[in-house]
Amino acid sequence: MDSYGILNEVLVRLFRDIMDIEEKAIITSEFRDITNNDMHVIEAIGMGEPKNMTTIARELSVTVGTLTISMNSLVKKGYVVRERGQEDRRVVYISLSDKGRKAYEHHAMFHKEMIENVTEKLNHEEMEILIQALTKLDQWFRKKEKENEVS
Repeated sequence: MDSYGILNEVLVRLFRDIMDIEEKAIITSEFRDITNNDMHVIEAIGMGEPKNMTTIARELSVTVGTLTISMNSLVKKGYVVRERGQEDRRVVYISLSDKGRKAYEHHAMFHKEMIENVTEKLNHEEMEILIQALTKLDQWFRKKEKENEVS
């Protein structure tokens, strides 16, 4: 098989399987009440300072309305806390509860394990090449995303 065929096969398989594999790895009995999408919302909220809905929605490339549906579910399940701003009561800040922080750390461990497994046998030069190739792939997707927003 030529390089084009190999790359096409690998990329198609990766894109098709990655979310499914990740979901099976991170949605354990402890976190069975949330979806893989919920876990990515938790990741976007993060462990740092509380964020507003617009910031989180932008990070996930979704509308605030779409995010609100997920957020309502995560609040109800006890993963997320909503608090009104002290200076401006109209602003709602989102942060993770203790349960949400545990889910965040569980998800982060999956990513750490994945990266360590992929890179453990690469030398420095191979690592640089992998980073450059994936960065170019990411840039192509960002460009396509912007083109689709304009269309």
